[in-house]
Amino acid sequence: MSISRAITSKLQSYFLPSFLDVVNESYMHNVPKGSETHFKVLIVSEKFVGKPLIKRHREVNTVLAEELQSGVHALSIVAKTPSQWESDPSFVKSPPCLGGSKL
Repeated sequence: MSISRAITSKLQSYFLPSFLDVVNESYMHNVPKGSETHFKVLIVSEKFVGKPLIKRHREVNTVLAEELQSGVHALSIVAKTPSQWESDPSFVKSPPCLGGSKL
């Protein structure tokens, strides 16, 4: 199973999100073609209600601990409650990579 599919499956199972988007942003970085090392996750779940942002991120990181220890180099997380998503269904586009040999 691809890392992207594993991330999606684990987040779906644990958070039962009303919206989930897992984006492989590895192509934006200095990694071999087809890599799965840099991801952006937009997740909307009732499980985030009443929790501060840092706790939401920690929960996502805990669920994805295996992936973060075995190949995922970067994980950008946008974790919203359904009411937050309803009032602002957007997220900021990731900036271009300036690391590695692109400096």
